[in-house]
Amino acid sequence: MGTRSHTAAPAAALALGLFFMPAVSIAVGNLGLMSPAMGQPGTLTKKQSDALDTYDNALRNFESILGQRRAQINAKQGLPNLPGQALYLARNGMMSAYKDLTDVLPSRIGRPNKFGIPPAYFDAASEALIDEYRKLFDHMEAPPANAQKSDTPFGDVVDLAIAIARAKGLDAANAEAAGRISLGLFFAETNGNQNVGNARSNKYKGSFQTGPSEDQNGRRKWAAIKKSIAALDPALSIRDDKEEARVGNLDHRFNHWTAVRDGLMNAHADIFPQVTAIVKTLPGPIDQMKLFELIQIIPTPTRSALRSGDLLNYRISDPTIMGYLRNNSIFAFGRADRARTSATFREILEAMWLFNAKFERALSTFDEIRTQSKG
Repeated sequence: MGTRSHTAAPAAALALGLFFMPAVSIAVGNLGLMSPAMGQPGTLTKKQSDALDTYDNALRNFESILGQRRAQINAKQGLPNLPGQALYLARNGMMSAYKDLTDVLPSRIGRPNKFGIPPAYFDAASEALIDEYRKLFDHMEAPPANAQKSDTPFGDVVDLAIAIARAKGLDAANAEAAGRISLGLFFAETNGNQNVGNARSNKYKGSFQTGPSEDQNGRRKWAAIKKSIAALDPALSIRDDKEEARVGNLDHRFNHWTAVRDGLMNAHADIFPQVTAIVKTLPGPIDQMKLFELIQIIPTPTRSALRSGDLLNYRISDPTIMGYLRNNSIFAFGRADRARTSATFREILEAMWLFNAKFERALSTFDEIRTQSKG
């Protein structure tokens, strides 16, 4: 048994340390152990002390990798292959270690953070590190110079999804739900940024983060319903023709319109006819978005769950599928979550809390789009 006292660095100091300390290391001060409630050093068990040491090491590792990547970018050095993977793993390692710490020492659970991450998983004093993490990814995933952007990226997602949903037989109200859900997918995949690359994969790119074969599949499926689309929405069909002419021989994933169109057609359009039933089972818009994001992450099990007639209680126990979930920040943090060997879809949806902020932004953006269209 040992003791350790510490003082949490204030957020302002973190921000200063993040941007003005030497680039090799982002200093955040001494994040030792002091109960936020008592403000007094505590006496730790061996298990608690070990958990604290593990967290301190994970935090330092995250700071170090952030600093290294920032130094490389500032010096205009070449970045390693998949430059975001080490950052992603270090962030997950920090959050996992913090969850393990709060599991054995609940007094370390602090104030809410601006990202909406459950406080048991993340110390709000480290918010500036996540800000820097996001800035680095924005730089590493910037669109290529020849990418073809849209002046209405959010509206494009909604319009395409609604048109596809209507072509699939949905009424106006449920097609609207499909549009809202699809905007959530855009935020989930790219934080609402169009034509982005992927710092963790050389395969998935563009506004819907599709691979080449998925993009080709989406294009084939779009061609099959194009006449129906033209009959339902002639203006949208004309816009589509213009974007096809514009993209030419460019990778379709780097034209926002065609990337969204083909991404929706590849994985989600076939599920749109089930939106009516999905909305009844999952009345919350964010849960609806989560389910469609799972079609992106684990398509086959999600389709099986939808066919089962008992979506929320459908259980996944395949280790490979559980691994795919963890690779997308679901059941990825802390020993207890990582030890899971199975989960129901109800449990999976609840564990997708890292997506909540993105989906809330999507909901707000969708409401703005619909308000403007009515005005």
